[in-house]
Amino acid sequence: MAINDHPGVNLAKVTLSKATPTINLTKPGEQQGIMRVNLTWSSGPKGFFRRTKPVDLDLGCLYELSNGAKGVIQATGRNFGALEDQPYIELDGAGSVSDGENLRIDLARPELFRRILIYAVSSEGVPNWAAADGVVTLYPTAGPQVEVRLDSPVAGARCCAIALMQNQGAGIIVQREMYYIDGAEREIDQTYRWGMPWHSTGA
Repeated sequence: MAINDHPGVNLAKVTLSKATPTINLTKPGEQQGIMRVNLTWSSGPKGFFRRTKPVDLDLGCLYELSNGAKGVIQATGRNFGALEDQPYIELDGAGSVSDGENLRIDLARPELFRRILIYAVSSEGVPNWAAADGVVTLYPTAGPQVEVRLDSPVAGARCCAIALMQNQGAGIIVQREMYYIDGAEREIDQTYRWGMPWHSTGA
């Protein structure tokens, strides 16, 4: 059962956790539009005696459409995508710590998508994930906001697979992943067996 099927749940925001890791994002009968996916984080310790580099995270995703097309949306290689045409996913320009970074996904026709893996990657080597205190929030046009906190950090990991969206016939299910990976986007692909031709993506 998806967590928004439970009675008494606050529909303003749902936080995915180990105990409640999934939610049905596109219920039958709901009309969805362009969903914003926002990543925010802290730049890390401040002050004259700061010993660690500021944290700088990039938001991205792997996608697979129902027609079999696969790709990556990320700033590396300037793969920003498109909303009005395939893949119907677009990354905003370079974000900042204050505003975060944003992906936009057109869910008006959820049947066009098979799966989308949302991830964060450090652009400055291995980040201090605990200091980053990252949060990804999904803002669908119908239904509650969905929050996933980048907790349970793993030392030495450069990437974090955050959430997996999958079309399971009865709607798009969002599943909390929180899988830290020692590597870059290519290693995320290998971990999830996406099968991307990375030689052509600029990653």
